[in-house]
Amino acid sequence: MDLFDHAVRKQSFQNAPLAARLRPRSLDEFFGQESIIGPGRLLRRAIESDRLFSSIILWGPPGTGKTTLAQIIANSSRAYFQMTSAILSGKADLRQIILEAQERSKFHSQSTLLFVDEVHRWNKAQQDALLPHVEDGTVTFIGATTENPYFEVNSALVSRSRIFQLKSLEEPDLQKILHLALTDEERGYGKRNIQIDEIALSHLVNVAGGDARNALNALEMAVESTPPAEGGQIQINLEIAQESIQQRALLYDKDGDAHYDTISAFIKSVRGSDPDAALYWLAKMIYAGESPRFILRRLLILAGEDIGLASPMGLLVANAAAQSFEYVGMPEGIYSIVEATLYLATAPKSNSASAYFTAFAQIEKEGHVEVPDHLKDPSRDGKALGHGKAYVYPHDHPDHHTGQQYLPDALVGNYFYTPSSEGHESAIKDRLFRWREAQESVLNITRSQTLPELNDSEISRIKQKIAKHGKN
Repeated sequence: MDLFDHAVRKQSFQNAPLAARLRPRSLDEFFGQESIIGPGRLLRRAIESDRLFSSIILWGPPGTGKTTLAQIIANSSRAYFQMTSAILSGKADLRQIILEAQERSKFHSQSTLLFVDEVHRWNKAQQDALLPHVEDGTVTFIGATTENPYFEVNSALVSRSRIFQLKSLEEPDLQKILHLALTDEERGYGKRNIQIDEIALSHLVNVAGGDARNALNALEMAVESTPPAEGGQIQINLEIAQESIQQRALLYDKDGDAHYDTISAFIKSVRGSDPDAALYWLAKMIYAGESPRFILRRLLILAGEDIGLASPMGLLVANAAAQSFEYVGMPEGIYSIVEATLYLATAPKSNSASAYFTAFAQIEKEGHVEVPDHLKDPSRDGKALGHGKAYVYPHDHPDHHTGQQYLPDALVGNYFYTPSSEGHESAIKDRLFRWREAQESVLNITRSQTLPELNDSEISRIKQKIAKHGKN
């Protein structure tokens, strides 16, 4: 590098935004994220020893240090660091990157760290194209995403990566960062006479919402837009701080679990039939930048779990809202979300579909149970074993119903489903009562019982088990 290049780089650095100039260069300069890079933590040990054990995905809200951490890894590694953005690059760019990595390994025995920013923006085909080169070690993949990788990144890529979740910065961390910006003479404002009121500094920290970049941008705006007084001092008061960060960067909590508390309040408001509260929490989520698709997924779940057959249209409305949103997008797509929210909030409620979990628990308890002969498939063993022979076709009888047995012998007279008296389900309740009464008469059932509902912890356990079955 000659003197001219050095001067150009120095000038470029001085003209860079404050957030770029203050980007940490080492782990010692990195504030926050103690849970993953604190002293003795696994990732910190791997970085310091230059032994990144596997591909990793850094997941967290904006301004929490995902790109910075990737660059620190690059600064600490002997490997070649290749950075790309999923927004700007495609399969052709990836092919070139892989080709260069293969040549680098073959001719120079140097490994490659490939950092892909906003990796969730790559479609399935693009992510699949990267997978074999991660598997064979051509590159060590470092992905960064603001979206939940378990939903937005291919499961095959996730399974071959270690997920590290970065959380929104705590207020003490943001205060340290702003203090560094005000005192650092090389990269910050240490050579300038700046006085910032404590209440103004607290406002910038509070409104930044755990986003270091947001806090630094606001401080830079305040400093650069405020003319110095006669003595050359730049005074930043609360009014200037408020003007410098006009829109509050809403995050739902300060632990970094950005949406859980608010989506919980939203779902509970819809379940509790309070459309006003539901609209409020919906507005907060949209304002804060929550994914509309995440909200719609939760409404679809709620329609089945909390509305059920009390209003069968609930699931159709939620599904139609999700489909119409894909056609329209934001901002007009908000009408679909609002309509589904209001419909479900004002619909009659029933959680009777949870009867499924009681049936599931019964299966766990019993293990293998023989299907009654008359319900078995007659196409294979009908003649030899009499399978299906005694089956009675309901449509050949009045009301399209017979009282024949459908449950295994040991469960006859036990009922899982209890319809509510709400909405459409009240008619189901009356009809089902007549059918069960007729069945008890035909089968001479002298004792019947409705099996008790499971508690929330048991239902949660079964849901986790079902999720594992679904993955298989």
